[in-house]
Amino acid sequence: MNKNLLTLNQIPIGSVGRVKKLVSDGSIRRRMLDLGLIYDTTVKPLGQSPSGDPTAYEIRGATIALRSEEASQILVELIQHKK
Repeated sequence: MNKNLLTLNQIPIGSVGRVKKLVSDGSIRRRMLDLGLIYDTTVKPLGQSPSGDPTAYEIRGATIALRSEEASQILVELIQHKK
């Protein structure tokens, strides 16, 4: 894996990442594509549930909840780190 890429679940809340690759396949991959997680889409983690999973993400203007297991299959480039 490219050392400049992180999995989506590794991006800190409030930071922004850009989708570079989906490593899932089958119905999970289809769901991610249907949610708009295609190459170069920006994604921003908004917050976690009280139990820590799932996490809410802003994707193409919509708020989507993804479990850590799903988010770990999305490789992103960190483009804006929360300060």
